[in-house]
Amino acid sequence: MNGYLVFALVFWLAAWAFNEWLVRRRFADPTLRRLANIAVPLIFGVTLLVIWECVVHGFAIPSILLPAPSMIWARLTSSVPTLWADFQQTFMKSVLTGYVAGCGLGFVVAILVDRSPFLQKGLLPIGNFVSALPMVGVAPIMVMWFGFDWQSKVAVVVIMTFFPMLVNTVQGLSAASHMERDLMRTYAASWWQTLTKLRLPAAWPFIFNALKINSTLALIGAIVAEFFGTPIVGMGFRISTEVGRSNVDMVWAEIAVAAVAGSVFYGVVALAERAVTFWHPSVRGGQA
Repeated sequence: MNGYLVFALVFWLAAWAFNEWLVRRRFADPTLRRLANIAVPLIFGVTLLVIWECVVHGFAIPSILLPAPSMIWARLTSSVPTLWADFQQTFMKSVLTGYVAGCGLGFVVAILVDRSPFLQKGLLPIGNFVSALPMVGVAPIMVMWFGFDWQSKVAVVVIMTFFPMLVNTVQGLSAASHMERDLMRTYAASWWQTLTKLRLPAAWPFIFNALKINSTLALIGAIVAEFFGTPIVGMGFRISTEVGRSNVDMVWAEIAVAAVAGSVFYGVVALAERAVTFWHPSVRGGQA
């Protein structure tokens, strides 16, 4: 066993022991408790990177099969302009635009479905059908309809995010109990007042669940759609092109950017959820 593998083993055992100590420790200071909660996944992630680096060097794995994290980092730092242009094309244009349009449209249609039993029985089964369509089949059609630029990627993202928002919002609007609705009727509340004061607040956990799911689906959909036609920029375009050129380190650099962007996007939605649904038992329990 060479030095790289020995170091990986020792580092893993030390990090594991330290994380176990942090998890079992009960800090009285809230600040220290938050820092410990952040440190545990951070140490775990750093440990994975160290083991990855050592395994690649220890077993002499060719870079075309699995580049080391140091190699990927070197490519990241030397290709910032290209990565930034790809990020703008894919995330800033396709993902955000499609995410807002798909989630917003799903929310509005859910309100209409809630008012119409006909739409509820007719549209929701279609939603389940469309959500099961393979994206590799839908993406080329959207490219044919809307062209090779970011508009076709927005259409794919809208399709992927519309029905999760629709289904979750419809389910959330029915979360309020009959007793609570009867109480609103005794106060002579209108449908709109019942919606805004009772049913919509009760539906927020379901809505944010859809928003969090869609934050990852939107990025995946945009990247996959770019495999089927795009200008010479974009994360999906770069991945497919660099794979053909055997520039695997650039592929992993794009994957790293996409992973960070998706994680940050998900985190922003989760923070918004905590701010809006501060009254929910799951949030109050997490703050205790």
